[in-house]
Amino acid sequence: MTHSFTLTLSCPNRTGIVRAVSGFLYEHGCDIGQHQQFDDAMSDRLFMRTQVSAPEETDLDALSRAFSDIATEFQMTYAFSANRNARVLVMVSKLGHCLNDLIFRWRAGSLGADLVAVVSNHEDLRPMAEAAGLPFVHVPVTPETKADAEARLLRLVDEFDAELVVLARYMQILSDETSKALYGRAINIHHSFLPGFKGAKPYHQAYGRGVKLVGATAHYVTSDLDEGPIIEQEVIRIDHTYDPRALQTVGRDAEALALSRAVRWHCERRVLLNGHSTVVFP
Repeated sequence: MTHSFTLTLSCPNRTGIVRAVSGFLYEHGCDIGQHQQFDDAMSDRLFMRTQVSAPEETDLDALSRAFSDIATEFQMTYAFSANRNARVLVMVSKLGHCLNDLIFRWRAGSLGADLVAVVSNHEDLRPMAEAAGLPFVHVPVTPETKADAEARLLRLVDEFDAELVVLARYMQILSDETSKALYGRAINIHHSFLPGFKGAKPYHQAYGRGVKLVGATAHYVTSDLDEGPIIEQEVIRIDHTYDPRALQTVGRDAEALALSRAVRWHCERRVLLNGHSTVVFP
């Protein structure tokens, strides 16, 4: 009997890394099922994702501790992660297309994650969440209550044991403190018109300029609004026949596609942070 896990790591590039990792796994009775690596010549760093089968009695925490000597030698940032569905808390406001898509993929078993709760600053999407059997938590946000609302959000992340927070068109800007607390485990989605068409009615602005491409960007949340490390982008070509309403429909499709891919890839431990960028293993 075996169980599987994924080892992800990054470190300064040098000879002997792969040999050290594979030798360690062999010595502990593990079998490599898939191995991917990327040598970044720009940063001179190595990024690695290795799927491993181990004897059933293997203690993953103990294995991770045993690996620390190698990690120290090669200055590695690393994680041993059990291959199971990650727990995801979704945040929304009034638009439901991304939430609906995530729920569909979760129920179909293609999301690679388990949705555990929906948190919103409005009540509009309560019926959608509860129809899917998900707890719905209403956390109103005003300028006066923003700090308390974000403190409650962080408590909810802990209460639901959420490993990832997904801002599925959550129309509130998280504070610097909350963004830092969730760094590397919160994903946001925005339309590709940023920063060209900011503010109200971006699709009307885009129509007025005759755009030919509509898209969306899924990225990690940082204190710099909509400027976090990019995980996935989706682009759909359109033409002059698309009015603002049609542009909005296409844009929402792009948002749902980009967000669901980003969530799945993150939960499958395929995304490694590389400074302000990412390495995404296929």
